[in-house]
Amino acid sequence: MQASQQHRSSVMASRLFPRVKEEVEPCSFPQFPAIDHSFCYSDSSHGSHFSVKNSHEPYCTLESSSARGSYTVYNSSSNGSPMSQQESQSNMSDLHHSPDNTYSSPISGSCITDDVSDLKGKLRELETVMLGPDCDIINSTISPEMDSWRLVTDAVSRRDLKQVLVSCAKAVSDNDLLTAQWLMDELRRMVSVSGEPIQRLGAYMLEGLVARLASSGSSIYKALRCKEPASAELLTYMHILYEVCPYFKFGYMSANGAIAEAMKDEDRVHIIDFQIGQGSQWITLIQAFAARPGGPPHIRITGIDDSTSAYARGGGLNIVAKRLSKLAALFKVPFEFNATAMSGCEVQQEHLQVRPGEALAVNFAFMLHHMPDESVSTENHRDRLLRLVKSLSPKVVTLVEQESNTNTAPFFPRFRETLNYYTAMFESIDVTLPREHKERINVEQHCLARDVVNIIACEGPERVERHELMGKWRSRFRMAGFTPYPLSSLVNATIKTLLENYCDRYRLEERDGGLFLGWMNRDLVASCAWK
Repeated sequence: MQASQQHRSSVMASRLFPRVKEEVEPCSFPQFPAIDHSFCYSDSSHGSHFSVKNSHEPYCTLESSSARGSYTVYNSSSNGSPMSQQESQSNMSDLHHSPDNTYSSPISGSCITDDVSDLKGKLRELETVMLGPDCDIINSTISPEMDSWRLVTDAVSRRDLKQVLVSCAKAVSDNDLLTAQWLMDELRRMVSVSGEPIQRLGAYMLEGLVARLASSGSSIYKALRCKEPASAELLTYMHILYEVCPYFKFGYMSANGAIAEAMKDEDRVHIIDFQIGQGSQWITLIQAFAARPGGPPHIRITGIDDSTSAYARGGGLNIVAKRLSKLAALFKVPFEFNATAMSGCEVQQEHLQVRPGEALAVNFAFMLHHMPDESVSTENHRDRLLRLVKSLSPKVVTLVEQESNTNTAPFFPRFRETLNYYTAMFESIDVTLPREHKERINVEQHCLARDVVNIIACEGPERVERHELMGKWRSRFRMAGFTPYPLSSLVNATIKTLLENYCDRYRLEERDGGLFLGWMNRDLVASCAWK
């Protein structure tokens, strides 16, 4: 009996991961939904307006208002806005490796002096007067504040972009508007959407700082309002990112492997996917079940998704239903699809249509971090969903999340965490996707930049990107009554084979009951299973 089960698992696994290169279809990508315009300012009279001087019209707006004034930012003529969609491909060739490719702009506001250069000069004169010509002698008596100031000016003079970003965020955190505005002016001379990874990321983090500083008191209610690409174009950008980075393939493969292992002897399988997206995760699983010794089970998938994913799909969940039904019919797998078009915050037990006699699997892939927890709402949908799922007695629950700590962290440590996390992400993109790739800016803008700005600029319910580390997820699952479901060694070996197709700086580590995929010494995505 045991040998038979092992044989069935082996056959399913060979079908589940037939060839790494054939796993993804052009519309595969679970994550990074289109912009939800409920998070954007409706008052266009107050805004930080980003434009390109050599364009005939502005093509992107970062909306943010202030009770005291507004900040208007213009790009240099040699570079496009970080949050802009390219209007013509002719501009792209000018972006590649241009030494002048920075976006530089003055900022103005009623409460800040307009002449930043004059301000810097006066500050330097003040430092000279205070320290005198023999400043080296009195270094030991300099106050911590003055020492910190000198570290900042030294970072600016060395063009240490990462340190200047951190110093600017600290000034914003301390409400030191004078220093923040000066450093923003310096940063505009250093960032570039077509430069090194830190320059590209820096451009988007700078926009997040500008948006945060332009907020009005507790009314931090902002996000990007950029010209949206057509849904087909957005899918193209998502697919490019999916292909050049293994993070999302890793998540799908590890989750599918756990589900296939748990369901290898079941005749009727019900899968609840809390963010089904394009439904592409289930293509290889349906194929694997079709090849199962003894025949495939009856499969029913409940696909949950809200309107933000509908834009990327170009329509409702009926598109996913038709696609998966056609595939299942081709492989002669009995199949049903239950469409549940709503946010996870709205899901109740009656929406899931659980039936007796079905083995249940629940999939949380890159989804739970969007659910507000106890720090945001007394309803605490993050833990509520886990308790709801546990009450359904599933055979397996899969979790895939970004390994980052941005949920309850205060602004400044959250900024540093975001800087470190996305530095690794942008560096990994840089290795695979050439800078001269004509769509690279669009990929980073539409698939990554909005998340970065949301984490930095927003608070409260408007901040929807709220990642937690695996240790915290583990605590939440245990409190809901779950116990770990170990991932099989076969799945782990298959993912290691996947990574052989990528740069050797990616690393896979198994620890604490989960799998961690990272870039060099930074964990980026974690996967685990529960029962």
